[in-house]
Amino acid sequence: MEHRYLMSVFKQQLSRYFFNSASNRIIQKLLFTVCFLYTALSSSYAQQTTPTVSSDTTPSFTLQQCIDYAVAHQPTLQQSLNNITIAKKTNAINLSGWYPQVIATGSITHYIQQQTAFVNQNGTITTQKTGVINTAIPGIGVSQAIYTPSLHYASKVAPLYVQEAQQATDSTKIELVSTVSKSFYSLLLTLEQINVLKEDTVRLGQNVRDSYHQYIGGIVDETDYEEATISLNNSMAQLKQASENIVPQYAILKQLIGFPSEKQFNISFDTTQMAKEINIDTTQQLQYEKRVELKLLETQKGLQQQLTNYYKYAYLPTVSANFQYNHEFANNDFGKLFNYSYPYSYIGISVSMPIFTGFARTEGLHRAQLEEKQLDWSSISLRSQIYSEYTAALAAYKSNLYNLNMLTNNEALARRVYFVVTLQYKQGIVAYLNVITAESNLITSEIGRINALFQVLSSKIDLEKAMGNITY
Repeated sequence: MEHRYLMSVFKQQLSRYFFNSASNRIIQKLLFTVCFLYTALSSSYAQQTTPTVSSDTTPSFTLQQCIDYAVAHQPTLQQSLNNITIAKKTNAINLSGWYPQVIATGSITHYIQQQTAFVNQNGTITTQKTGVINTAIPGIGVSQAIYTPSLHYASKVAPLYVQEAQQATDSTKIELVSTVSKSFYSLLLTLEQINVLKEDTVRLGQNVRDSYHQYIGGIVDETDYEEATISLNNSMAQLKQASENIVPQYAILKQLIGFPSEKQFNISFDTTQMAKEINIDTTQQLQYEKRVELKLLETQKGLQQQLTNYYKYAYLPTVSANFQYNHEFANNDFGKLFNYSYPYSYIGISVSMPIFTGFARTEGLHRAQLEEKQLDWSSISLRSQIYSEYTAALAAYKSNLYNLNMLTNNEALARRVYFVVTLQYKQGIVAYLNVITAESNLITSEIGRINALFQVLSSKIDLEKAMGNITY
């Protein structure tokens, strides 16, 4: 409503003070131009920020609700969650060899020429045809693994694969919480900047009116009015730029939480409450074992150790029990093939042991041991990286918090100075240049404090992430 009020005041002053001189006509055009631009930009701002206005059909999300929505809908996280199920199904496939393996068999054979048998009769070798021309042998075979190195290895690594998938999902969740929080804060920063610039534009519009009064009354020079107009135009340009930035920032947040791009949602926040939550205990000691990356690496080391053990014991025999039942049909007359049957069955144990494999097992063992060492070096490197991230995040948090305290004090001082200088200017004590300087310092300190607040919140997220305190 501020722009409408300012517009009406300008129109009243124009009708009261303007005459038909060329100079006044120029001023009149300039005033109408400023009022038009201010009205247009204010209307544009109102349209751009409609996503933050609550309605019955548009949901309103706090930061926590944005995170909850992302956990339930974000595609990358859903893929990671699906990987846990995939790991479980893969384990079920790999371990299926422990169950009995049942195979049905069957064959039908017609001999075009029967086999020849050699028979010794009283020292004389004679030949004769053997077998039956037509045979049909359906059967069923059952095998049960008693021990195989590959199945033993599969049973050892199965829980580690599920644990690895779960830890990878936890890592994705932590990264998602961090990025969604920062994106949420970035959007809030722009919205708060818009509020500050909107207030600044209203103040500058008031300054334009005051300087115009004083110019008409012959108190100040025309340049004061023109300088006030320049300041107003600059503020309106900044407001327009900030308003345009709202749309892409909303789009980024939608993408991060998996919200449909064609729909809208509001954001709900309390900057006072957020300011109360900026503090964190900086005396806490860094605990490496809380970092999910290190946990994931330890799981990978466990998998690699099991692979090394597999190559060590790959020389052990493969033992399995077997049962076979065949129901044989035989007859020289194909039409009577199934009239008579001759069933037979057997049961046994089979054992196989590798004797020489071209040094494949030995070389595989050496490679697995080298890969274990690679993971040990990766663990050392990761610990160093975690410590570096922690110290950088801690330093950034402390400096940003100190900066916030200083800029908060500066804002209070700048607001006080602007109030005093504005009164002095209205009384004709100081030049308008002092008002411009005070206004510039005020807007700078307001924007600076807001930036500092969200820098502290962002650096707090980085510090909590570095310490492994973000869990979901």
